[in-house]
Amino acid sequence: MSKESRLPRVVIIGGGFAGLTVARDLKKAPVEVILIDRHNYHLFQPLLYQVATAGLSPADIASPIRGILQRHDNARVLLGEVDRIDRHARRVHLRDGEVDFDYLVVAAGMKNNYFGHDDWEKHAPGLKRIDEALDIRRDMLMAFEHAEYETDADELRRLLTFVIVGGGPTGVEMAGAIAEIAREVMDSDFRHLDLNRVRIILVEGQGRLLSAFSEESSASARKQLESRGVEIRLETFVEDITEAGVSAGGRFIPCKNVIWAAGLKAEGIAASMDVEQDRAGRIVVNADLTIPEDERIYALGDIAHFDHDKHGLLPGLAPVAMQQGGHAAKNIRAHLAKKELEPFEYFDKGSMATIGRAAAVAEVGSIKMQGFFAWLAWLFIHLLFLVGFRNKISVLVNWAYSYLAFRRSTRLIVGAESGGFGRKLHLHDSTPEQLEATRSPSAHDLPEAVETSASV
Repeated sequence: MSKESRLPRVVIIGGGFAGLTVARDLKKAPVEVILIDRHNYHLFQPLLYQVATAGLSPADIASPIRGILQRHDNARVLLGEVDRIDRHARRVHLRDGEVDFDYLVVAAGMKNNYFGHDDWEKHAPGLKRIDEALDIRRDMLMAFEHAEYETDADELRRLLTFVIVGGGPTGVEMAGAIAEIAREVMDSDFRHLDLNRVRIILVEGQGRLLSAFSEESSASARKQLESRGVEIRLETFVEDITEAGVSAGGRFIPCKNVIWAAGLKAEGIAASMDVEQDRAGRIVVNADLTIPEDERIYALGDIAHFDHDKHGLLPGLAPVAMQQGGHAAKNIRAHLAKKELEPFEYFDKGSMATIGRAAAVAEVGSIKMQGFFAWLAWLFIHLLFLVGFRNKISVLVNWAYSYLAFRRSTRLIVGAESGGFGRKLHLHDSTPEQLEATRSPSAHDLPEAVETSASV
C-alpha cells in the first residue's frame, strides 16, 4: 500500500502510561497506530519497589500490551528496540528493521543515572525494570540466608546492612519496605538471627527527604522512617560504591546490599533526534507537547521537559504521563482536522509516598495527610491506576494479606543457587544451651564501631 493511499500512521515509542494512553485515545480515530516497546508488557512502575521487597509478584503490576489493546482494531504492537529516529526522513530505525511515520510520539521513559559512575551499577541496581526488582529481591533474601551461616561478626554486620541512595519517593518507599520486611517478617523466618538491629541507611544529598513535597510532609516522612529504625543521612553525597560497601560523606559503610534511587536520565534515542535537551537528556517541548519546529512529533512523560504552566517543570509521575498522553491524542485529532493545536495544562491531583504498613504522606492541593489516612489514599489511587481488573483484585488481596498477617507472600529466591556461602555448617545433637552458644552472633553481639573514614 502506498503512503498516499493508507491511513496516517501514528508511531508510539514506549508502552508506559503516556504511550498507552495515546494508543487508547486514538481507538476510533482515522489513523493507523503502531506501538513499539522493548517489552511485551505495560509496567506499573510506582509499585515496582513492592516486587523488590517481596510484597507483590511481577504479574501483579504488569499486563501484556497486546491484551490491553486487543479491541483496538487500528492498533498494532511491535516488540522492538529503537536505535535512532530520523525525524527529517520520518523514519524510526529499529535493531531489526525500520518504520515510517506521519506522527511520532516519543514516550520512551528514563533509565538510571549514575552521574558518570556507570561502574556502580553492578553493585547498586536501580529500580526501573522488573529484572532489576527481581535482582534486588534475590540479593536481599540471599543476604538473610547467608547470615544464617555466618559466624564472623564483621561479615554478619555487612550482610545485615542495607544502604539506599536517594531520598525521593522511590528511596523512601524502599527504605520503609525493607525495614518492615526485616523486622516484622524475617524475624519469624530466621529464628536464630536477631534482626532487631538490622541497619537500613538512607543517604540523601539534599537537606531533606522528598524535596518535591512540602517541608511538613518531608519532616513527617523522616519521622515515620526513623520510628521504623531507618537511619537518615542528609547532605551526604556518595563518593564510591564497591562490592565491599559504600563511601559516603567521608565515611565507609560496609554493606552487602545497595539500592540506587538517586537519579534518572533520558533514553539514548532522544539524542538522535537533533533537538534541544536538558541536563538529564529530556527533550525540551513546546506548550502543546510537540518538539520545536515540528508539529507532528510529540515527547511525553518522563522523557519530556515541560515547564510552560504554573506548575513549573513537571515531574515524571503517572498522572502527568497519562494527562499528556490524552492531550497528545487530542492534538493529533485536531491536526488531522486542520485545527489549531492547544497548549497542555496539567491538573495536579497531588503527590504521595508510602513508608510502610499504614504509614504514608500525601498532598492533594492544600490538604496534607500523614500516617494511616495517607496510606489509605495511596492505596486507593494506586489501585485506580492499575491496568486490568485481575491486577486490581490480585494486588488488593496481597496487600490485605500483608496488612492483616504481617507477612510478605512472594519471598521466593529465583536466579541463585544454594550454597557457596563461604562457611561450613555443622549441626550436631546438642543441648539447647550448646546450640545457643554456637549460633551465629546477632546484631546485638556485633561491634558498634564498624564504619571507618573513607579515603576516596
